[in-house]
Amino acid sequence: MAATAAAVATYLALAFPYGPVFVGLAVMLVATVVRGHRLVAWAGAALVLVGNLVGRLTWFDTLSWNSIGGTVAWTVVVLSLAEVFRGWRERVAAARAAAMESRRRRAGEERLRIAQELHDVVAHHMSLINVQAGVALHLAQRNQTEQVEPALQAIKDSSKEALGELRSLIDVLRTEDGPAPRSPGATIAALDDIVDRSRLAGLEVTKTVTGLSRPLPAAVELAAYRIVQEAITNVVRHAHARSADVVLGYGEEVLTISVDDDGTGGPSVENLKRGNGIHGMTERARALGGDLELRRSARGGLRVTARIPTGGAA
Repeated sequence: MAATAAAVATYLALAFPYGPVFVGLAVMLVATVVRGHRLVAWAGAALVLVGNLVGRLTWFDTLSWNSIGGTVAWTVVVLSLAEVFRGWRERVAAARAAAMESRRRRAGEERLRIAQELHDVVAHHMSLINVQAGVALHLAQRNQTEQVEPALQAIKDSSKEALGELRSLIDVLRTEDGPAPRSPGATIAALDDIVDRSRLAGLEVTKTVTGLSRPLPAAVELAAYRIVQEAITNVVRHAHARSADVVLGYGEEVLTISVDDDGTGGPSVENLKRGNGIHGMTERARALGGDLELRRSARGGLRVTARIPTGGAA
């Protein structure tokens, strides 16, 4: 820019005629402004105007205000167009950066969601399989072979369901261009399967529904299912409980989920170690604008209560 401006200023100071010499100057002005060196571009333009003024004063008896004004006007036009182009490029770059950041954020959120799904699926099914396998082994050792078959069937069903859910999640991770999942997502209606499997694992679970039962948004149904699933998993793994109650309260705008057990989790609620399971339940509720609360149950164990807005869905 400096070399071009000096050459053009010298050319005009020697009073050579106007012509294509301005083309190179215009290109350099635009390129310099676009690259962010705005001060250099404006200084170069000023140098050219000074050279033009010197040439007119040196070689002509009178100033030609038309030529001076025309040179100034065209210089300002070129610089203005360069500023407009620079602003447009900056807006395009900012929009592109925002779009990339949005894609990265969505990808991160999707990875977290899949990680949570994997944790819930594996923890729940493996915990039930472990308990059911222990029951089957105990019955076999006591020669109660007629009761071993139901326990083994429960293990088979749990492992089959776990493999199916894991396969669906792996298909999502395998390719971005793959087909959409064909199996429906988990819903509140599928909680009966959790109740039945838990009974086979030695935990007596009862489900109670209050309010007007109705279909809810898919995200709410999935969150409710996973919260109950994780709560029951924690009861099976840690609570040493014999029974648990699941209560679903359908309000006009809020779905309330409560899971109570009669185990040993209640006395140490304040010092309860909050692992991935509790963290995941809390995040699922908060992601939909709800909340999750842990406190000692009146039955002696732990009470998990989640409230999730339903958006007034009917």
